[in-house]
Order: sequence, then C-alpha cells, then structure tokens
Amino acid sequence: MADVARMAGVSPTTASFALSGRTDMRISDASRARVLEAAKELGYRPNVTARSLRTKSTQTIGFVSDMITTTPFAGDVIRGALEAAYERDHLLFITEAGGDRAAEASLVHALLDRQVDAVIYAAMFTRYITPPKELYGQRVVLLNCLAPGFDAPSVVPDELQAGRDAARALLAAGHTKGIWAIGGHLAVPASPEGNIAGNERMRGVEEVLRAGGARLDGVIECDWNTQDGYREVSALLAAGHRPRALVCLTDRLSMGAYQALDEAGLSVPGDVSVISFDDQDIAAVLRPALTTMQLPHARLGRLAVELILRQGPLEAAVHRVAMPLQERDSIGTPAAE
Repeated sequence: MADVARMAGVSPTTASFALSGRTDMRISDASRARVLEAAKELGYRPNVTARSLRTKSTQTIGFVSDMITTTPFAGDVIRGALEAAYERDHLLFITEAGGDRAAEASLVHALLDRQVDAVIYAAMFTRYITPPKELYGQRVVLLNCLAPGFDAPSVVPDELQAGRDAARALLAAGHTKGIWAIGGHLAVPASPEGNIAGNERMRGVEEVLRAGGARLDGVIECDWNTQDGYREVSALLAAGHRPRALVCLTDRLSMGAYQALDEAGLSVPGDVSVISFDDQDIAAVLRPALTTMQLPHARLGRLAVELILRQGPLEAAVHRVAMPLQERDSIGTPAAE
C-alpha cells in the first residue's frame, strides 16, 4: 500500500480509500485514477484477511454436500453456485461428506473455523434432512433438501408443477386413455413421506389428468434405473396391456422402456408416446429424442448463492425452481385402437 501511495503521489490513507472503493472521503478522480494505475503496475493485491477484520466479511461461502461432487447427475449445481459466487467476488469452499454424519460435522467445523460468511448445505436428490447441529445459529441456505422447523430458506425443484406440465403435454397431444406411470409413488424406507420427487411428480400428473377428464390406467412402482424400466414395461406388455403413453419418472426408466417397446415391435411415438423427467444426457441422444422435464441443477446452485448473499436476515421459506419442458420427439398423437 505504501508503494502504491508513493508511486501515485498520494498519502497511504488516500490510496487505501481509493482501492477499497469507499466514498466517505473526498478523493479527486485524477488521484483515484493514479492510485488504480499504480496498483495495476505494481501488481498490488489487497490482503483479504486483513480487510475482513474491518468489514467482518471474508467473502467466502462454505458448500457442504452429501455426494454431489462425486456423482454424474448433479454437477451443474456446483457450476451454477460457482458462477454466481464469482460474479459477486466471493469464493466457494466445496466439501463433501459422502453421507457420513461425523465427517459432515467435522467439515462444517472446518469451514466455520475459517470464518466463512455463510454455509450452503446441499443434497444430491431432494429429501428431508436433519441439519448438523453446528449449523444452528449460522447463516445457512438448504439446497435440494428440506428441514421443517429449521430456520433457513430451502431451494428445491418445482416437482409438482413439473408433473402438471408433463400431463398437460400428453393432453395437448390428445392422450386421455391408456396412460401408465412407471416408477411412480416410490417409497424410501428412510423417509416416511416417501420420495419427494416421485410423490410430487405423480401428484401433479394425476391432478391435471383428472381435471382434463383423463386418468392413469395404472402406476407401476419400481426403482429408477434403466433395467427396472425395461423389466417393468416388458412385463406390462407380456400381461396383455397396450399402453398408448408412458410417464416415466426418470430418463433412465425411459431408456429401459424404449428397449422393451422396441423388442415388442412397438415404435415411439408412433405406437406409444413417452414423457419423462430429469433431462439427463441420455435424453437428447435416445432415438427418438426424449421429451422430458429438465431438472434445473445450475439454476438451483445459482439461486442458493443469490439468496445467501442478499442483505438482511434470511427467511425460512421454500423457493421452488421451475423445471422447463424439453420438447423433443417422443410424444405423438394417440395410436388408433
């Protein structure tokens, strides 16, 4: 700072005010320009740690997740959060506990010891959680998870609206009969409420179909993997059912459904329309390309950072992020009976 002041021909105090952007001291535009030019020429970088003693902010955010960074499904959550933090001159410290509660507590302690301004607590899939006790009283945003009674905002996908929009896409194409849901109402033993995404997607689908004078012919419960979609749709066809449309609760289920339909000599969408959820990479490369509701991973991460950096106290509200319909080629008009 002294070197910058000397080169600019100003006092160290003037140099300090000019570099920090403060306006509570009269500094001429010419002096401010000389200070900035000298700092650039000398490669001056402010001491963030020293500045934090005055500002009470380290401009850092802790990010604690269960397994987002080590799985291929939700990495864009990290990208969205990083971009939003960078745009606001903040750093994101990313950690992962792998579902280990002891490791989680240790990571939270480590972040707080480094005086992060706030913590984003994230889950790979939407679920109910019990936050680590170390987060109580801290500035926190919950990402892709819910904790009733915990005083912090949550950012989650709008799964209910996605289900509604999926059903509307089928109704718009003329589908009112022969509609089956694959992977719906999936229960998770660790959560009495069941799978939040599955339950909300199904609620939205059933609500809109009912309002449109239609209904599901059946709901098949299964895990959300490609082999499950193949097995269940194969069994459905073998039992003599002839669906006109399938609502698959994930893209991986849809991939298995495509295989089963192809083996049975049925085409998509000529014989059977398919709509799905998530918009994973496979959705665009399936043939025909899959119409699906996009999980807005990057937007989720971005909104969590935007919320946590807002001025003032955080309100314990649930912020639902829209899941856009990705219209492709897997929905057609109903096949004739």
